[in-house]
Amino acid sequence: MCKECGCGDTEIVTVDVQQKLLSANDLAAAHNRDHFTHAGIFAINLMGSPGSGKTALLEATARKMGGTRLAAITGDLETDRDAERLRKAGIPCAAITTGSACHLDARMVHKALHELPTGAQDFLFIENVGNLVCPAIYDLGQALNVVALSITEGEDKPLKYPVMFHRADLVVITKIDLEPALPGFNRKALEDALRRVMPRPNFLCLSAMTGEGVDAWINWLQSNRKVPAHRAHVHDLIAGSP
Repeated sequence: MCKECGCGDTEIVTVDVQQKLLSANDLAAAHNRDHFTHAGIFAINLMGSPGSGKTALLEATARKMGGTRLAAITGDLETDRDAERLRKAGIPCAAITTGSACHLDARMVHKALHELPTGAQDFLFIENVGNLVCPAIYDLGQALNVVALSITEGEDKPLKYPVMFHRADLVVITKIDLEPALPGFNRKALEDALRRVMPRPNFLCLSAMTGEGVDAWINWLQSNRKVPAHRAHVHDLIAGSP
């Protein structure tokens, strides 16, 4: 697991060191948030397990929002395969290869902003490293947190990994087209688990394959986006910044 956050192992990272790391990250996240606010960019931190359908969700988003200016940053331990998929879907994308780190942090995101094409974006999706633990701890400067949760992961994941779901503004239950092939899956039990751990339970069901539920996802994005009166290009804002 990553050496930066220690993944909860106090023998690797002491509490004091971890607090200092998070404090430094919070400063960088505030810096990012100022960029996004002044540029009129609605930034989403998209989290979830490996294979939960994060990239497929963004591909489906691009198909539905073809006229909207989208951009993405993807994080993975190795390869830029997810970034390549999003570029093919028409989303300008910067890839972050983290090596041993099992999450993105605010400085990584800030650096990746320089790699995105110049121009204004309406939505920036930060596709975090596939992990249900560490990504929930790190603020990236995003407006809201979204967690993708596939029905193939089982009904108990919210109860096993409550911090991730406690901090989610929305949970997208993905791959619902596979439900007929999962006779043991209990959607009600999954929804009940989410209600137990989310302060404000908010979830929707979706299939990126068939398109079912995608309209509800798009409506949620559009209804939650707030655009400031003054809008600047994000590249103007980050120019010369640390």
